[in-house]
Amino acid sequence: MSRAGAKQRMRVGIARLRSLVLGLLALVTAATASACTTPTDDDRPGIVVTTNILGDVTQEIVGGEADVTVLMKPNADPHSFGLSAVQAAELEQADLVVYNGLGLEENVLRHVDAAHESGVATFAAGEAAEPLTFHTADDGGPEGEAGQPDPHFWTDPDRVRKVTGLIADQVIEHVAGVDADTIRANADRYAGELSDLTAWMEKSFDRIPEDERALVTNHHVFGYLADRFGFRVIGAVVPSGTTLASPSSSDLRSLTEAMESADVRTVFADSSQPQRLAEVLRTEMGGLVRVVELHSESLTAEGGGADTYLRMMRANTIAMAHGLTGD
Repeated sequence: MSRAGAKQRMRVGIARLRSLVLGLLALVTAATASACTTPTDDDRPGIVVTTNILGDVTQEIVGGEADVTVLMKPNADPHSFGLSAVQAAELEQADLVVYNGLGLEENVLRHVDAAHESGVATFAAGEAAEPLTFHTADDGGPEGEAGQPDPHFWTDPDRVRKVTGLIADQVIEHVAGVDADTIRANADRYAGELSDLTAWMEKSFDRIPEDERALVTNHHVFGYLADRFGFRVIGAVVPSGTTLASPSSSDLRSLTEAMESADVRTVFADSSQPQRLAEVLRTEMGGLVRVVELHSESLTAEGGGADTYLRMMRANTIAMAHGLTGD
C-alpha cells in the first residue's frame, strides 16, 4: 500500500473514533440531565414511625403524600425490639419521626433522641395523649411504678382520635411537599372511623355486668381502656408496665389472692408474648383460670386478624366480652 493510501486510512479511522467518542459523550450528558430532572424515590418526603400501631395510624393520615417507614415488625414486642444500623440511619434521614414515648420503646428511644439532636423533627404521641399514671399496687397497678406515666394510650380509641389530629399537624408542618388539604381530609375521615369504633366498643361492653368488668393481664397494659370503659384492673402476672420485668413468688401469691377475692378466673395474655407466666398462674389456682389471647401491643402480619389498629381493637373487644361473659 502506498504512503498516501495509508495516511488516508488513518484519517478515516480517526474520524470514526472521534464520532464514536462524541456519541458516547452525548449519551452520558443526556443521562446526567435526566437524573437531575426526574424525581426519584429518594426525593419523596419520608416519615419514620417506631411502633406498628402508630405506623398504621400514621399511614391512614398520610395516604400517598409521603413514604411511611415502620421500624417495628408485626407481632413484635415494643418494649424489647431493637434497630439495625440501617434503621438507625433511616431515623436521622427522616423528615419526621413519630414515636410513642413515655418509655415504651425501651431499646429505640436513644436513637430517636439522636435523630432529634441532629435536627430531625420528632413527635411523641403518647406524651400528647393526656397520659394517665400507673396506680399504686394497692389499687391493682404495678408496684414501684406508681405515679409514672402509662405509655399504653392506644387502648383508648378516643385518645388515638386526638393524636390523629396532632400527627396531621406535625406532617403538615414538617414534611415538605405534602398537600395539607389531603392530610386534613384523611385525618378527619379516620377520626370518624375511630368515633364509630368507640361507640361500637361501648355497645359491646354494655353486655358485661358492671361487677364483672375486672381485668387481669400478663402485664399492665389496659389502664386506658379500663378508665374509658369502666373496668377494674385487678392485677397482672408481670407486675409492671413493661414485659421486660419478671414476677416473684410473692407477686403471684398476691395476684392469686386478689383474683380469688374478686372472683376472677380469666387472664388476658398478649399474643406477642409466650403464655408461660399465665400458665404458671393457672397452676397456682389449681387449673381454674381461663387464658384468653389478645393483641394488645402489636399488630399482626397481614391477614392475621389484627393487622390494622381498627381490626386489633375490634378483635380485642370481642375476645374480652366473650372471656368475661362466656357468651
